[in-house]
Amino acid sequence: MWIPTEHEKYGVVLASFRGTVQHGLPLEIGDTVQLLEKCEGWFRGFILKNPNVKGIFPSSYIHLKNAHVKNKGQFETVIPVEDSVITEMTSTLRDWGAMWKQLYVKNEGDLFHRLWHVMNEILDLRRQVLVGHLTHDRMRDVKQHITARLDWGNEQLGLDLVPRREFSMVDPDEISVTELYRLMEHRHRKKETPTPASTHHLFVHMKSLTSANLGEELEVFFHIYDGRENRPLSERFFVKLNKSGLPKSPEKTERQCTLFVDLGSSDLRKDVYIVVHIMRIGRMGAGEKKNLCSVQYRRPFGCAVISIADLLTADSKDDHLLKVYACNTESEWYQIHENIIRKANSRYNLSGSNSGLSVALQLLHGDIEQLRREYMVLFTRGVSITRKLGFSDVIMPGEMRNDLYITLEKGEFEKGGKSVARNVEITVYVLDIDGQVMKSLVAAGSGEPGGDEYHSLVLYHNNSPRWAEQIKLPIPVDMFRGSHVRFEFRHCSTKDKGEKKLFGYSFVPLMQEDGRTLPDGTHELIIHKCEENSSLADCSRYLKLPFSKANLPSNNQTLTKGAKESFWITSFLCSTKLTQNGDMLDLLKWRAHPERINDSLSKLKEIDGSEIVKFLQDTLDTLFGILDESSQRYGLKVFDSLVHIINLLQDSKFQHFKPVMDTYIESHFAGALSYRDLIKVLKWYVDRIVDAEHQDHIQQVLKASEYIFKYIIQSRRLFSLATGGQNEEEFRVCIHELFMSIRFFLSQENKGISPVSQTQAVFLRTFPAVYGELLKIFTVREVAGFVRETLGSLPTTVQADCPLEAVKLQCIAKTAEGQLYINPESRCILLPVVLRVLQAHMQEQRDLVMCARILTSMLSLIKKEENGTTEPVVSEEVELIVESLLGVLLRTILEISNRPQPAGPAMRHIQFQDVTGEFVACLLALLRQMSDRHYQQLLQAFSSKDSLRDFLLQIFTVFRILIRPEMFPKDWTVMRLVTNNVIITTVLYLSDALRKNFLNDKFDYKVWDSYFYLSVIFINQPCLQLESFSPSKRKKILEKYGDMRVMMGCEIFSMWQNLGEHKLNFIPAMIGPFLEVTLVPQPDLRNVMIPIFHDMMDWEQRRSGNFKQVEAKLIDKLDSLMSEGKGDETYRELFNSILLKKIERETWRESGISLIATVTRLMERLLDYRDCMKLGEVDGKKIGCTVSLLNFYKTELNKEEMYIRYIHKLYDLHLKAQNYTEASYTLLLYDELLEWSERPLREFLNYPMQSEWQRKEYLHLTIVQNFDRGKCWENGIILCRELADQYESYYDYRNLSKMRMMEASLYDKIMDQQRLEPEFFRVGFYGKKFPFFLRNKEFVCRGHDYERLEAFQQRMLNEFPHAIAMQHVNQPDQTIYQADAQYLQIYAVTPIPESQDVLQRDGVPDNIKSFYKFNHIWRFRYDRPFHKGTKDKENEFKSLWVERTTLTLVQSLPGISRWFEVEKRELVEVSPLENAIEVIENKNLQLRTLITQCQSRQMQNINPLTMCLNGVIDAAVNGGLARYQEAFFVKDYVMNHPEDGEKIGRLRELMFEQAHILEYGLAVHEKFVPQDMRPLHKKLVDQFHLMKSSLGIQEFPAYVRASPVHFTNGSPRTCRNSVPNIISPDGGRGVTRRSYPAVNRYSSSSLSSQASNEVSNITGQSESSDEVFNMQPSPSTSSLSSNHSASPNVTSSAPSSARGSPQMAEKHKHSRENACLSPRERPVSAIFPNPMDPSQRGPPHQIGDTTLPRSDPNLSAPDKVRPTPSSWSLDSVKERAPSFSDSVGKLLCPPVPPRPPYSGSSAKNMRSQSPVCASRSPQKTTVPPFTPSPTECQSASLVSNSPVLSGSYSSGISSLSRCSVSEASGTELPAGDHPSHPPGTLPNSVSSSSDEPIRRENKTPPPYSVYERNNPRNSRPVPLPHSLSIPPQTDPPALPPKPHQLRTGSMKLDGTSDPRVPRPRPLPRKVSQL
Repeated sequence: MWIPTEHEKYGVVLASFRGTVQHGLPLEIGDTVQLLEKCEGWFRGFILKNPNVKGIFPSSYIHLKNAHVKNKGQFETVIPVEDSVITEMTSTLRDWGAMWKQLYVKNEGDLFHRLWHVMNEILDLRRQVLVGHLTHDRMRDVKQHITARLDWGNEQLGLDLVPRREFSMVDPDEISVTELYRLMEHRHRKKETPTPASTHHLFVHMKSLTSANLGEELEVFFHIYDGRENRPLSERFFVKLNKSGLPKSPEKTERQCTLFVDLGSSDLRKDVYIVVHIMRIGRMGAGEKKNLCSVQYRRPFGCAVISIADLLTADSKDDHLLKVYACNTESEWYQIHENIIRKANSRYNLSGSNSGLSVALQLLHGDIEQLRREYMVLFTRGVSITRKLGFSDVIMPGEMRNDLYITLEKGEFEKGGKSVARNVEITVYVLDIDGQVMKSLVAAGSGEPGGDEYHSLVLYHNNSPRWAEQIKLPIPVDMFRGSHVRFEFRHCSTKDKGEKKLFGYSFVPLMQEDGRTLPDGTHELIIHKCEENSSLADCSRYLKLPFSKANLPSNNQTLTKGAKESFWITSFLCSTKLTQNGDMLDLLKWRAHPERINDSLSKLKEIDGSEIVKFLQDTLDTLFGILDESSQRYGLKVFDSLVHIINLLQDSKFQHFKPVMDTYIESHFAGALSYRDLIKVLKWYVDRIVDAEHQDHIQQVLKASEYIFKYIIQSRRLFSLATGGQNEEEFRVCIHELFMSIRFFLSQENKGISPVSQTQAVFLRTFPAVYGELLKIFTVREVAGFVRETLGSLPTTVQADCPLEAVKLQCIAKTAEGQLYINPESRCILLPVVLRVLQAHMQEQRDLVMCARILTSMLSLIKKEENGTTEPVVSEEVELIVESLLGVLLRTILEISNRPQPAGPAMRHIQFQDVTGEFVACLLALLRQMSDRHYQQLLQAFSSKDSLRDFLLQIFTVFRILIRPEMFPKDWTVMRLVTNNVIITTVLYLSDALRKNFLNDKFDYKVWDSYFYLSVIFINQPCLQLESFSPSKRKKILEKYGDMRVMMGCEIFSMWQNLGEHKLNFIPAMIGPFLEVTLVPQPDLRNVMIPIFHDMMDWEQRRSGNFKQVEAKLIDKLDSLMSEGKGDETYRELFNSILLKKIERETWRESGISLIATVTRLMERLLDYRDCMKLGEVDGKKIGCTVSLLNFYKTELNKEEMYIRYIHKLYDLHLKAQNYTEASYTLLLYDELLEWSERPLREFLNYPMQSEWQRKEYLHLTIVQNFDRGKCWENGIILCRELADQYESYYDYRNLSKMRMMEASLYDKIMDQQRLEPEFFRVGFYGKKFPFFLRNKEFVCRGHDYERLEAFQQRMLNEFPHAIAMQHVNQPDQTIYQADAQYLQIYAVTPIPESQDVLQRDGVPDNIKSFYKFNHIWRFRYDRPFHKGTKDKENEFKSLWVERTTLTLVQSLPGISRWFEVEKRELVEVSPLENAIEVIENKNLQLRTLITQCQSRQMQNINPLTMCLNGVIDAAVNGGLARYQEAFFVKDYVMNHPEDGEKIGRLRELMFEQAHILEYGLAVHEKFVPQDMRPLHKKLVDQFHLMKSSLGIQEFPAYVRASPVHFTNGSPRTCRNSVPNIISPDGGRGVTRRSYPAVNRYSSSSLSSQASNEVSNITGQSESSDEVFNMQPSPSTSSLSSNHSASPNVTSSAPSSARGSPQMAEKHKHSRENACLSPRERPVSAIFPNPMDPSQRGPPHQIGDTTLPRSDPNLSAPDKVRPTPSSWSLDSVKERAPSFSDSVGKLLCPPVPPRPPYSGSSAKNMRSQSPVCASRSPQKTTVPPFTPSPTECQSASLVSNSPVLSGSYSSGISSLSRCSVSEASGTELPAGDHPSHPPGTLPNSVSSSSDEPIRRENKTPPPYSVYERNNPRNSRPVPLPHSLSIPPQTDPPALPPKPHQLRTGSMKLDGTSDPRVPRPRPLPRKVSQL
């Protein structure tokens, strides 16, 4: 049976458990589990990180741990009983673990690895803590290390700062807010500014010496040297090196390493150096031969110097190599280091070229104890300590030191009868009082142990040697008396076996008779002559002699013999026990000389402080001894001396001796009677303050008052103990009198800064320290009374600038922080005083830092007491504080927050920052202490509604300040949560007051508004958005505080409901804020808040009958809020459902539903927009989304400002993507909203304040510039004209001139610069996963430059990485539409140009025409071939139909986007016969073009013509045309299709025409063919005759021969730009203007090849592309085909249309279901080869690219650019690929004869026509189902010699062969649009009355805008370019006529259009007309 667990509450999983049993809970090793129930070896519970999933698991898998249980029962929480540091480590490491992996994902490798190391380190330390074998100190160090690492990691990962006390996390509920703030601040400051260490230490490790002249042992001495004062700062560190220059004792690190300790910050400067002296031990001369003598001398070797400042910048890890210098003369040795420092390089040189001393040097900072902990290895391994000479900056009381330093300075010696100077060596001994040599007390330096003697270095042949060697004598204090130092002088002979002969000695006693030690300084010692050891054995003999020349009596002549010889030493004693000061000794021995007491007490002030503190206890005993014995006589002097000593201890150098004095007072002080004298003298001084002139001494006395009181109190206590409490009353009276005197002097008012006020300040500084002493004798209440009265006596009316005020406040602060205030008894006495002073200062905004400090102390005490028993007292105190300080505290916070801060965070005055935080913490602490009763009292205390209103406004404003993000540093989440908890509690209390006092007739808008505003920003705070936190952090917050947003949301709702009719005051103002609240992703909050909108709609409806205001505000705010990242799809659904449900029963339901629908739709678009704008999203998606949103704002919402904002966002996106044309169109939308008026416009976006005219001018210029960059010059020209008109109307000729020049430059660019022709692709987006603006819609997109189909497809798949490319072109069904996926359907489409009048004129250069072919395109088409009926295997053309789809867009391309949605689809079918006509027309046009180009020498070689001729003739001979004859000329067909009679005739004409063109082409070919191609030419001629005979042509029919359009001069007709001498095949090369012909992109096979290609492409089969170059017929089309398709990439391509032969091989059967999308294939059927693609603009040498494969996978992007006309080879065929077709899918119209541009011909009507959906058989409709091929746009380019690019040639055949030479039709014409003419005639012009108005209406539309302009001012007619308005010259026509007899059955003769045909939409000129 399952029973609840009692003690087993918490455990850790020991082994993973799969949970395969029923109800099993899977566990992983290391998981922590909470246990709920148990049953026979099983537990039931949950994993703490996922408490929602509960299950069972075996108890053996769990290690139980002790735990505390909170809230026992259903919602209990379990906290493990373990060290809080362990708990924190565990949870922190879990949080880090997840984030650490993310670092790897984000590629932040550096932090990833650093964090990994730290985590491992923490785990290791955790193990140590858990094992529990650490000592207390070590545990403390480990915990400190752990917390430092945790803080580092949290900071690096941007986690929260953890407040800690003693390494443990602090629960913010268990301490006061002020204390929490202090902890946070402390940790924050610690993190920010590490305090600089005041003490520093230098670590030195001697590594080695390298030098060429080694070979002897060496001694190296280091010391620190002050270059400024030329003296050593430290003793020496001494290292012995062996003959190799390495340390002699490598195993003893303390002999090689040292720490120079206690360097002050002042020692780390540039002129402090590390000086190294090196001695060698060996022969006298370095180069001497080895003699037999074993005597060795210490001789100079070299010196090295480095500045300490260099170590501050150097990398401590690197060793330093110091250069070693030797002195030039040995006599300079003593100052070699000074010479090196001064760079006196004449006195020293390098001791060797490669001499160097290798040393490791490192500066360490901090206390020596701290270093011991941090650098444990250093100290455990061994390091010698090298001390400073003298005491450090701070002297510690327990420090024991007794070091005498003696420096051997110099000597003066006589020759001693020698011819040369002596080699003098000194031996130093220390002897005790008995004359025995003291052992091991002579040290050359630290590092090596001391010896019994010391030998100086020897200077060669020098009678005045200067050694400057320092030795250290650490003689114990007790052996100092009577001991002396002896110096023995020996001459070291270099002969006589190197003996050392004694010739004299000196000595110096270390202590004088009176106990004073040898004074510091230089001593000139007498050298006593002697022989070897003769007189030295007995010390007593020579100790009686004088030792120093200073001691010699003036009349003593006994030693004159040796007076010439002297020896100088410098001594320096550093002792904590011995003194050299006689006055000090006199004072201490006062009983011996009572007469000197007065003198000694006077001299005490002159004695050095370090001497006094050495003998502090003795000195104090002396003073109180004198006081006891003769208080009358010496009382004042003793008091002054005591004051001097007390104040001496205030000095930072001696401050550590205060505890020594404290100990003295407690344990050693015995002056039981002293208190009377001390009180008497102190009172005497206090009474004299007011009258005294000089206050300095009195101030010194008051400064010492703390210790004076200590002595008074201790003395009284001793007296009481001794006498049993006698004279108690007397003592109390004395103290009371003393305080009366003090109060009197404090009450003196002083103006300005007077001496008395300074004295008052001095007393107030020390006064708080006295409280503790008084408490030892007086009761708490008595002392509190003293303090209250004393502080109360201070003058209240003091000037604000008086320094006394600040001191007074400091005194109050110390009082509030002291022991006296902590006691509740005394606190109630002191609190009123403290509050009064605080209130006064805070009201005047003075000394706020100190005020904050006092308040903090007060409030932290209150918190502590709350847990005790004194609840009522605390409550009373809170009441007092609230009453006097709450209002002023709020005002202070407001004041501080509103102060203008200096710019930049670094400049911000730290005082304001600190003080704001402190005051805020105080306010929060106070509010947290307030109970119901306090709030009631507070609210009742307000006398009037106005004062309550002001208070509420004030507190709400302060709360808003507290919520600001900058209030606390960003990682202070703990503090923010506490703040929020306090705020919400307070607001709940205050909302009652709001309801009671400010509703109904007393309604106050301002207070309510402030309340709502606070609530809204409270909910929106980042620190409350739990969704953004880690699960563990979220759980902690929810457990501790719950979701405070929901609480506040419920409160808002409740308050809103209370408002009643006053709600109208907040509509629409509160819509935005409430909307912001509902966007917070918290479901409960949304459910509470969304209904408020229904309420608002309801009230607004009542007030004004609609809710337009609500709608407008909602829409405005939604945009800004959602663009900030708020809101989500769930919100949209929730908003919709809640409000729809709410308004079900309302009368205004319909309009409500409409509003909700609009807002919901806006949300959809805004969410899409936001998703698209995310970083990393592609530009295309962003642009599409922005367009959708922009249109929504304009059309559905009519929000002009938002619309304009999004116009500019879209403009910026286009510029970024370099879509300059689209950018121009976009900016035009704004431009069109403006008028040419002087109306002033406000500053908006980036526009300055200016007139409307100026802004429109600026926009025009910007748009022209962008049109120029986008090569859309025609559009720019129109804008230039408009601007020019404006300039002209203002007579601004300067700008007019510039504008005309700009316009001219644009014309030049049209004629001179190349333009790439874009390709267009249709894209379908299917499935629910697409953004709203794309979902289940189809678009046509304008491709980028050089972008072919597969590149476009790849781009789209990259933009939508989850999309699936559809492999067919069929319209998808509903399953695809509704699928939860993304499907993309992409294929290429062909544009259908609108502007036909330009395209149909002769002589218009292709550069101009190309613009009209690819701009302002509304409609696109693609073709799909299929077989209808039974397919004839012998001749597949009989049943080959084409399905032609025409797409109409919502806006024309290019426009404000690269893609627009398809508005309408139309399908027509083209019959096989029409198919055949189009194919031959296209090929004829291609041939004409090539022949013309060849004649006019536009081709540099003839290959393209050759290949084209070969392709056509070869295919015709092998059965191409014959297949058409078989299909359509047979009797069966003619009988079955009587309606096709005319079309059959037309086909026959075209065949004859083709034969005639071929004949002419062969004639031209013969003229230009090179010699090596002659055989091929001959073959072509032979095949041509075969072809003619196969067609049955003996000679051309009469209508061909007699045609008025026959070859004049044997040449096709040239346009007016042509030159006569290039007309005939024999013409010369007189080409005056170079014309770049078009380049063929396709093969020139006339029939079968193209169809077979197309079919093979569609079915995914192909033949070897190698065959392309063999000119062999394709196997699929018997003898017809010479063009092969390349292998298409079937998988993800667009649909291709059938190109090529009308026949299809068996294997190429077409299946509609299997249609594949082949890459680079254009959906133009083979019957309509593509014209005008960029490849056609290539150089002439590429024209014969007849066998180019349809889809070349190797196609490279630059193929679209015209290469230079250089060598052409057949290989280049491989490089060419089909480009996007220019042909436009319009219904075919019959050819029209040329007519002048001013005629009223119905060609001008074409613009207004639109396709009619044709039935499947063309006979049943009035619209002939033929579509012109792309090159209708190209007009007469085949005969043009234009100076610019001629149009397409390869695919541009159909239109020119089908239409008249001069005007090709590119639009659908309904039947009867053209008059009929007999076959041989050419009509001049046909005009009808109905034509004229239509013609005028259809001028070329302004091409720069998606919308036309109807504005009468802007609608002046746009003149056509000059070249277009001249009537064509009547040159004789060139090639055989293009018969233009009309198809009679289907044409009407009048010029009217069929009423059923829809007209193209008129383009609105204004955005507002949309």
